[in-house]
Amino acid sequence: MQAEAVDRINLIFTRFAVDGDGYLESEDFETMAKRGVAVAVASDGEARAAMAAAFRGFWNALVSNFDTDHDGRIDFAEYTACVIDPERFDEAIGEFAEALAALGDPDGDGLIERPLFTALQTAIAFGLPQINALFDFLGPDAADRITVPAWSASIKEYNRVDKAGIAGDVLAHGAPA
Repeated sequence: MQAEAVDRINLIFTRFAVDGDGYLESEDFETMAKRGVAVAVASDGEARAAMAAAFRGFWNALVSNFDTDHDGRIDFAEYTACVIDPERFDEAIGEFAEALAALGDPDGDGLIERPLFTALQTAIAFGLPQINALFDFLGPDAADRITVPAWSASIKEYNRVDKAGIAGDVLAHGAPA
């Protein structure tokens, strides 16, 4: 497995294990959904509901596909399979990416402003250095906005071992020198 993929797996796993117990559990995804919805106050109810549903779908796809010991939680070894075998998980990642990006675009203009991007990324436990590096990588315009498709595509790419591109490196290691 590529070193970049291992870094991404570890970063996401650590961030998603919100309670810090070393396992991904449904409560972790409910917490992230609540945090994301809470910071997107300008988004409409439909977008907020879609985000909450996407987090539940993300969890359901994880547990149904990768909980090999059937204990209702995902450990690190089980989690690596979602990146190693992404086609089993593509649909859930796609729904999550689209819902999160849409939540960041409350006025529907196709653009996400840095403050809301930062708030949403913080809600799902990313740190400011990675958040700012990713936003800058995604090519903000003069008004400090990125496009919905750029963010959605970066989320999808980040979860693919065969696409260890710069967006994954930026989140795992920060901006390139």
